[in-house]
Amino acid sequence: MAQPPPQGGPPPMQMQPGQQPSPEQIRQMQAQLAAEAQKAGMTVPQYVEKLKAQAMQQHQMRQQQAQQQQAQGGQHQHQHQQGAQPGQQVPIQPGPPKPEALAVAKFLQSQNLKQRTCIFQEKRKDMFKVKRALRALHSDAYKKARSKNPLLPEVKDRVTAENAFKLLPLSLLALRVSKVDPHEGHNHGSKGGKKRVKGLWTVKIEQQQEARDEYHYVWLYEGAQWKNKLYAAGALFLILAVVFFPVWPYHFRLGVWYLSMAMLGVLGLFFAMAIFRLILFLITMFTTPPGLWLYPNLFEDVGFFDSFRPVWAWHEDEKAMKKRKKEERVKKRAKKEGKKDEGGEPNISEPVTASATGTESVPADGKVVVQQRNLSARVEEVEDE
Repeated sequence: MAQPPPQGGPPPMQMQPGQQPSPEQIRQMQAQLAAEAQKAGMTVPQYVEKLKAQAMQQHQMRQQQAQQQQAQGGQHQHQHQQGAQPGQQVPIQPGPPKPEALAVAKFLQSQNLKQRTCIFQEKRKDMFKVKRALRALHSDAYKKARSKNPLLPEVKDRVTAENAFKLLPLSLLALRVSKVDPHEGHNHGSKGGKKRVKGLWTVKIEQQQEARDEYHYVWLYEGAQWKNKLYAAGALFLILAVVFFPVWPYHFRLGVWYLSMAMLGVLGLFFAMAIFRLILFLITMFTTPPGLWLYPNLFEDVGFFDSFRPVWAWHEDEKAMKKRKKEERVKKRAKKEGKKDEGGEPNISEPVTASATGTESVPADGKVVVQQRNLSARVEEVEDE
């Protein structure tokens, strides 16, 4: 900081902002600077460098004080969030994973949340509904788990359950998502593109991470990675085994050779069977239409044993396939209705006593027979989206 001018020296000059000093003022400033430098025992250039260093040091000190004030303000805000009173909802501000959030995530992943698979950022993730997570937090299993793990927060009512659930988005372990159309903004329509797989959503993250019953959340927490580590170790072992194959014992190498020849034989048999069934279908398509397929489910998305059942079947066009599926649905519906009738519901063909829902029919002998109609409402089971 510049020292005050000596007694009897010219007073410090004050100029308005933007005003240029006159030549006389410049000479006075130079004389004042030379007097202060002589008083400090320095030359004018040395005194100017000293003033620059002092100004730089003061600027750094002001910056450090501003950073300390910002850090203290963030700490007070975090303490305010931690000290939220019971019954008051905590606002969601993402941060690093907390031990409490990891404990809640591990507990919820061990429960049956009826998770479904979705597509998030071109990857398959597990998705669940908020109401099932809150139901799990209110269950006896959570109380039992909390008695063993003190990190799990206490859940007494709906608000405390929501605050415990909000630990997941706070630590970026699970985020709220919504369904989005992957073909949105493209020229082709739903008919021209691929059909959506039932139950497989393409989702995106929502900005408002609320905890309502009907909202969906996607898991970002993958849990313990011991399976992936085990797979990586197995892959490394296989690579090393292949690399060191020449130094294997003779009997091991001979066994691997026989095994590889057997696998090639099975693969060749499969291709031969596929070619034979195609030739058989082409022949029977002209001789006995609509054609015969050997192992019709061979290339279908079914299990290994189901691929070879049935052994043969006639070829079905699109109309016949729709008709067959419709008949199967009718049979399933009739089977369900039969089970309901066996459970105690009245049959429409049984004569019962007169009621407001019955209709009278008068036969020749004069007896009145009342048949009750089954007018009970039927609710079709709809898959929960």
